[in-house]
Amino acid sequence: MCGILGIVSPAPVAKDIIYAMTALQHRGQDAAGVVTLDTRFHMKKGLGLVSNVFHTEEDAKGLHGNAGLGHVRYATQGTTDVFDAQPFAVNYPFGLAMVHNGNVTNFQALREWLNNEHHRLVETTNDVELILYTLAAELEKKHLARLSVHDIFASVGAIHARVEGAYSVVTLIAGKGMLAFRDPYGIRPLIFGRKETPEGTAYAFASESTVFDYLGYELLREVRPGEAVFVTLDGEVHAWRAGVDEKATANEGPTRGAFCAFEFIYFAREDSKMNGQLVAKARVLAGKRLARAVRKAGVEPDIVIDVPSSAYFAASGLAEELGVPYRRGLTKNNHVGRSFIVPSQVERERLVRQKLNPIRDIFEGKKVAVVDDSIVRGTTSKHIVKLLRDSGAKEVYFCSAAPPVKFRCVYGIDMATKKEIIAANHNVEEIREFIGADAVIYQSLEDLKDIYAEMAGCFACFSGDYPTQVGESTFSIIEAERLTRRSERMPISGR
Repeated sequence: MCGILGIVSPAPVAKDIIYAMTALQHRGQDAAGVVTLDTRFHMKKGLGLVSNVFHTEEDAKGLHGNAGLGHVRYATQGTTDVFDAQPFAVNYPFGLAMVHNGNVTNFQALREWLNNEHHRLVETTNDVELILYTLAAELEKKHLARLSVHDIFASVGAIHARVEGAYSVVTLIAGKGMLAFRDPYGIRPLIFGRKETPEGTAYAFASESTVFDYLGYELLREVRPGEAVFVTLDGEVHAWRAGVDEKATANEGPTRGAFCAFEFIYFAREDSKMNGQLVAKARVLAGKRLARAVRKAGVEPDIVIDVPSSAYFAASGLAEELGVPYRRGLTKNNHVGRSFIVPSQVERERLVRQKLNPIRDIFEGKKVAVVDDSIVRGTTSKHIVKLLRDSGAKEVYFCSAAPPVKFRCVYGIDMATKKEIIAANHNVEEIREFIGADAVIYQSLEDLKDIYAEMAGCFACFSGDYPTQVGESTFSIIEAERLTRRSERMPISGR
C-alpha cells in the first residue's frame, strides 16, 4: 500500500509535492521520494517519513521543473531498501519516471519476458520497475520522432493486456507530459484534480482527495477503471478507455469497478472522498449496520468505545444506532512506533500498552463494546481486551466493522500469510476464546456489500472471490516473497 501524487503546472511544483505528500503519509512510512522534470529529471528519495527525507529547504532546492511526482511507500512487495524506493526512471526510448500503488501478481512472468524478449535487467524487487519497463518496451515500438497521444494510449492498452493485478500509475514522459492510468478493474485509487493559478491551469493526480484539500485543487473525478489520462506540458487533457471514445470518456459518470473495500474500512483517511463518498460517512454507515449483529448476539453494552483511530466513525455509528453512549476509552500515543515491526511478542505487548492507554474511569464496572475496523491476526485485539479487563471492564464485546478476514490480499495490502489470518483457521468461538472477549461480533459480508454497493467491488479478503485470475501458484510465489522480506525487516505481528 502506497500513496502517489503527480502535478503538472505552469509554475515549479517541488514544494507543493513535498507539502502534499504529508497528506498521504498514512499510506506508507517506509520511504519517500520526489522526481521533477525540466530539461532532465531531478530526483531525491530516502528511507523514512516525508519529514525525514525532506526536512530542510536545501532538500527541495535541486528539484527543478513544472512537472513532478511524489511517492510514499509501505512495502508489500520487495525490500525496504532505499534501492527499492520510488520514483523510478529510465532514459530510453524516452525519459520516463514513474510512481505506482498496487501489486503486480504475474511479476515472475513479467521479469522473464522483459529479460528474454527485451533484454532489460530488472534490478530491484519493486513492481513499479516491471510496469516502467513494460511501458518503455511498448513505446519503443512506436515512431519515436513523432510519438502521438494515440501511441501513448495504445501502449497503456498493451500494459493492460500483459500486466496482471492492481496498479494505479502516474508517469512523466520527458518532453511530452504526464500520463496516469489504472488497471482495468480499478482496484487501487487514483483521482484527478485541477487548480486555476495566475500563470494558468495546473493539474494533479493523487491517491486521495485530501491532497487536493491541502493544495487548494478542485476534485474533478476518479480516473476510471482501465482509463488513461494524459496531460501535455502545455496543459491539454486527453482521456482514453479501451472501446470508449475520448468524448464519452470525459463525460461518463463514476464507475466503482472492483475498487478495494478495505480502502473504506481502514486505509483511506476519513476526510477523503472515494467513488463519490466521504470515507467518514461510509464508516458511520458500517457502524450503524453493525448494530444488527450486536442485537442478534444478544449483548447489551453500557458504552461503545473505539480502537483509535480508524474505528472512530464506525463506533460512533454503532453507539447512535444502539442508543448507548459513545466514549473515547483508549488514548493513543502518536509518538510511539508501529507495533507490527518489533522483534518479540513480549516487546509487541509492551508497545501496544505504550501506544494505547485505557481511561479506567470511563468503563470500570461497565459492559463495553469495543469497535475495531477489522480483525486480521487477532494479536492486537487480544492485547486490547486484556487492557480493558485489567482496567476494570465488567464485560468486553469485541466488534469488527468488517466481516471475518479469511483470504490473503494479492493487490497491495500486506494482510499476512494464510496461517497468520486468524479467521482463515478458526471459527468465531475459537477467536473469542483466543482474544479473551465475552463476545466477538462481526459485520456480515452481506451487510458490508450492501453498504458499499456503489463504492467498492473487491471483497476478496472476505469472500475469496478475486476480480482477477489468481491461481494457487500465484499465492505461493507472493507468500514466499513476503516471508523472505519479513525475515529481512523482522517479524510482523499486527492487527
